[in-house]
Amino acid sequence: MATAARRRVRLPWVSLASFRQLLLVAFLAIGLLLGAAAVRAVLILEQLMTQSSAEAGRALELTASSQGLTARTVAMERAARQSLVFNDPVLLARFREELKEARSTLDRMRRNGLPDKLALQWQAEAAEISEAMRGPQETALERERLVSVEFRDLDTINSRIARAVQDDIEARDRSLRESLAVSRTRLMQQVSLAIVLAAVLAIALGVWLARPFKRMEKAVVDLGENRLDAPIDIRGPADVRRLGQQLEWLRLRLMELDADKARFLRHISHELKTPLAALREGVSLLEEGVTGDLTADQKEVARILRHNTVVLQGQIEALLNFNAAAFEARQLRRERTDLRALLQEQVESQRLQWQANGVRVRLAGEPVWARVDPDKLGTALANLLSNAIRFAPEGSEVLLELGAQGPLALIDIRDQGPGIAPADRDRVFEPFYRGERQPQHAVRGTGIGLSIVQEYIAAHGGRVVLLHDDTPGAHFRIELPHAN
Repeated sequence: MATAARRRVRLPWVSLASFRQLLLVAFLAIGLLLGAAAVRAVLILEQLMTQSSAEAGRALELTASSQGLTARTVAMERAARQSLVFNDPVLLARFREELKEARSTLDRMRRNGLPDKLALQWQAEAAEISEAMRGPQETALERERLVSVEFRDLDTINSRIARAVQDDIEARDRSLRESLAVSRTRLMQQVSLAIVLAAVLAIALGVWLARPFKRMEKAVVDLGENRLDAPIDIRGPADVRRLGQQLEWLRLRLMELDADKARFLRHISHELKTPLAALREGVSLLEEGVTGDLTADQKEVARILRHNTVVLQGQIEALLNFNAAAFEARQLRRERTDLRALLQEQVESQRLQWQANGVRVRLAGEPVWARVDPDKLGTALANLLSNAIRFAPEGSEVLLELGAQGPLALIDIRDQGPGIAPADRDRVFEPFYRGERQPQHAVRGTGIGLSIVQEYIAAHGGRVVLLHDDTPGAHFRIELPHAN
């Protein structure tokens, strides 16, 4: 009780929400979890694409700048040497312009990650070349040879810059690939975790939501088998709780009906048997001549009255027995039972009957086990065996055969009597129906024996059928589930 109270305090929304709403919440939770994983994957992919695009653009810019710096250097050398040889101010201005553009390109490369050391070396070499360009015309040739040497050194620095640019691009490419691999691994882990969490959530919610239905299924089975003592208390969503309340109402109603039936049977037993006993007593007094001598016709009337009172009393008792059997059929106490031993017990219990009728009873088949109520199944077997012995002619044999076929236990009862008339076969299990073929010199039955058999076998989830064989006599077969 304390646990249930804690559960109600902890989850107050469960009792208010319906099963449909909880199922929708479960689907939304799973969808949000998987959707979050998908959005995370898209964001990571977009981030990687942006980073890759930026690195590609930077690599292209660095490569183009490196190539442009080399081309500017070549143009600078040509303009510088020609201006020294020809003393042409236009060529000198072109040199200075190319130098300015080269320095601008070098600044862009520095901003894109070119090492400062190389940039400073280039700037220093370019400054020396600019210094060598100044001087009188008489030293122009000497300065031209010096500038040529300086430009070779500048070309060496350009080569270093180009290698540095290539190395930087390759390093960044490796870093991008490693980052991509790490992100992919992380993304796979996150997606896998999301899938696992979604699966765990789905299983947990499925188990949690299915638990009330298992209790409901058990409650329905208990109602079907007339186990009405335990109250039905099904907790869970609001609509499931309402259904549990309806089942509890049904349980109480069935208990009332069973109580009404028991009271009715007791009332019928008292109200009918008492006046019937008085009627039989009065008829007996008339036959004994207590009220005076009777004529022959009066004695015949008294005899007919006595016979009909006996018949009526038998019918009343049969009705009470049939209703009691139908009520008890729903109260099974199953246990694992050896069906062969149960059959042998019934054969032994009726030994005096079949020996007195001059009939042999033979039991065949291997042991078969099933979960049954041995008392009620024994009653059904006793009724079938008793009928077979009653109808079997003297010197004949009654065969009880036990076997299994898949999940079914089969019990066959055969006799060599007159059998069931074709007109009676469809009605042989109806209450109080007696066929046209009755054994000679035997008390006429009440017609409820086979009906009780059918009630008890149906309560076990099986069936009893009349098989149409070419052999003489009747052949009944009982099929019971859960054989093992």
